[in-house]
Amino acid sequence: MLETTGPDFTKSELIPVIAQDEATGDVLMLAYMNAEAYAETLKTGRVCYFSRSRQRLWRKGEESGNVQELKAIFYDCDADTLLVKVHQIGGAACHEGFKSCFFRQIDPKTGAVTVIGERLFDPKAVYKK
Repeated sequence: MLETTGPDFTKSELIPVIAQDEATGDVLMLAYMNAEAYAETLKTGRVCYFSRSRQRLWRKGEESGNVQELKAIFYDCDADTLLVKVHQIGGAACHEGFKSCFFRQIDPKTGAVTVIGERLFDPKAVYKK
């Protein structure tokens, strides 16, 4: 039987977390968790990250209302990366108002960048700082 210990925060205080829409499979964003954010996520069922820019816990949607409800959580073979499958409340995971943070597509032949998808909210109206 395989060992079932969970992510290993002794390798790194912060581990990357890929957020994926449970219903569509779309990759929504990449963020980081520390052990405290991980524990809160499991306890509350709402995804909590550690914000590197703010240097504090970041409860996804605390300002925008675009909360991520945890549906499933996985860790990789090295126990140093997480995948969270979520129900994205409000439709937008990106602070720029898009469903996914990965809304810029690069043409591999030319390097040209195209914005894909549509903006679901105006960040200036949501983040009034």
